[in-house]
Amino acid sequence: METQPQPDAAAERARADDFQSKYLLAAAEVENTRKRERRRSDDAARALKKRLLLRFLPVLDNLERALAYEDSGQVRAGLDATLRGFESVLGSEGVAPIETAGQRFDPSVAEAVGTQPADGVADETVLAQTQRGYRLDDEVLRPAHVIVAKKA
Repeated sequence: METQPQPDAAAERARADDFQSKYLLAAAEVENTRKRERRRSDDAARALKKRLLLRFLPVLDNLERALAYEDSGQVRAGLDATLRGFESVLGSEGVAPIETAGQRFDPSVAEAVGTQPADGVADETVLAQTQRGYRLDDEVLRPAHVIVAKKA
């Protein structure tokens, strides 16, 4: 019967150490890649946030200028300009108001915060909006708060 030569224990230990070293190196590389991608993602989110906030600063400046005026007509004009500035920035980011007044109540875009009897108006018609709702592209960002007509 032929016997297989026994591997040298020192050679096997060196081979095991080599595999362990390669494993530890690969595990460290995976962890470094995770950290690098997390940093890259955080940096991209921070840059996007900074870009959006920088677009609001001129609107804030207009509001501060409007409040500096003593004359109520100039204040009103300044506040109107500020409102248009906010709407413009939001619109450029894909945000649009949800129109509900006079329309049939739609719970997918509005929350009824009250009901009110109304003559000459169909039941479930939105009578008033107490808080404007907004869409972000095709998604409801914030539902409108509305008063809905109900028969007495």
